[in-house]
Amino acid sequence: MTTIPFNEMKPYANEPFTDFSLAENKAAMEAAIAKAKSEFGRAYPLKIGGQMIETEAKITSINPGNVTEVIGLVSRANQELAEQAMQAALNAFETWSKVPASQRAGYLFKAAKLMRERKHEFSALMLLESGKNYAEADVDTAEAIDFLEFYGREMLRLSAINETQPLASIPGEVNRLTYTPLGVGVIIPPWNFPLAICVGMTAAAVVSGNTVLLKPASTTPVIAHQFVALMEEAGLPAGVINYIPGSGAEIGDYLTAHPKTRFVSFTGSKEVGLRINKLAAETAPGQIWIKRVIAEMGGKDGIVVDETADLEAAAAAIVASAFGFQGQKCSAGSRAIIVQEVYDEVAGYVVALAEKLQIGLPELNCAVGPVIDQISYARILDYIDVGREEGALLIGGAKASGNGYYIQPTIFGEVDPKARIMQEEIFGPVLALAKAKDWRDAIAIFNDTEYGLTGSFFSTDEDRIAEALDTIHCGNLYVNRKCTGALVGVHPFGGFNMSGTDSKAGGPDYLLLFTQAKLTSRKV
Repeated sequence: MTTIPFNEMKPYANEPFTDFSLAENKAAMEAAIAKAKSEFGRAYPLKIGGQMIETEAKITSINPGNVTEVIGLVSRANQELAEQAMQAALNAFETWSKVPASQRAGYLFKAAKLMRERKHEFSALMLLESGKNYAEADVDTAEAIDFLEFYGREMLRLSAINETQPLASIPGEVNRLTYTPLGVGVIIPPWNFPLAICVGMTAAAVVSGNTVLLKPASTTPVIAHQFVALMEEAGLPAGVINYIPGSGAEIGDYLTAHPKTRFVSFTGSKEVGLRINKLAAETAPGQIWIKRVIAEMGGKDGIVVDETADLEAAAAAIVASAFGFQGQKCSAGSRAIIVQEVYDEVAGYVVALAEKLQIGLPELNCAVGPVIDQISYARILDYIDVGREEGALLIGGAKASGNGYYIQPTIFGEVDPKARIMQEEIFGPVLALAKAKDWRDAIAIFNDTEYGLTGSFFSTDEDRIAEALDTIHCGNLYVNRKCTGALVGVHPFGGFNMSGTDSKAGGPDYLLLFTQAKLTSRKV
């Protein structure tokens, strides 16, 4: 497989989003949903070293918007099969790591082309398996395509740098710095971006020359299977990606602690991320390296609004950030910190906008759909009960009707900055509003959290904006726009503190995390 040299490629451009106000696009999505539903209940095997393996134990993937619908029955790996996958990945690494970077990138470009041709099919399956509406699913698929394109280009760029890395020169020597792959990695993506983040994490690792064990989230394993099948169709050699859904406690811990695991790439909760970091730090018998952990964990993200801001624009951003995909984004703005002199006005705008959100089936393209599963459903409702004790209920606060995990968009006002619903990640459609004395106090409240992923600052005062850019402590800070919606190559994504290792996905240094630098020096 050959590719165009990096210096001859067209400038990178993000995949466009679909306009579903156009009848033909809406009809195309409806047809894709019907096709996906016609395949409900299929069995999906493991994929290990080119073998398809059916197991008696299954993961049942259900539609969270209609829990009587079974998306698919997915084979569940145990430790024995996880070990088989590790050996397959080790064997494949011996050849894959030697494949030229341009050829590795070529597989990503081929996969991006195929996914682009079937964009609605991937979006429809994701909509049904994760509860995203049309726009949220379409954005997820577009981001997956972006990751394939971007990381393929990044590999070509790094490969060119390998040939021309600028080092200081001395007489009588030729010195060269190159980036080489690490080995076998464990990829543990989340359910909330079940295609985009799964694709991004996996593609970054394999295009860098590594082989991987992909353990998708147990709530969204079917969309991950379809991605693996796409990579196989693109011609990716057997054993480069090994698909092994299973229990985190059984195979996740086993592989994290495995002496042959070279790195773990994880996106998910703080608690699981810290456990992975701890397990990976222990040196197993026979291990000859320090394992690398690349982790994006959680957030308690917020939007700060001062009295000079465009208040209606700020309110729209607050609602979009809090309730997009039911607040189930690590970047979701679950806190709004508003200067007291405009607090009542902004709160009024926010409530009015939230009241207009329609709740219902994602396949009907409702603004608010279900949360992902029964565990999340129960946890979020518990947090709403906590919120009743910590603030004034302004809207919502209850279950919503439907044969799924539906919860009303919920807003609490006058919440103390130290309250649990201002400090703890809820990961659901729950928003807390806090009042600040002034804009600096608002920034101090924003920073008073163990997380530091995303944030927004709304103001028209340039001096305040300049100070906020320096003092608001988070990995992705936006001014006068919502705190969700990072674009690959435009907004490299990752956070501070307990939000993870600030590994900037979609950025120019991300692939380096999957490589190691080697200096060679030769006398001449």
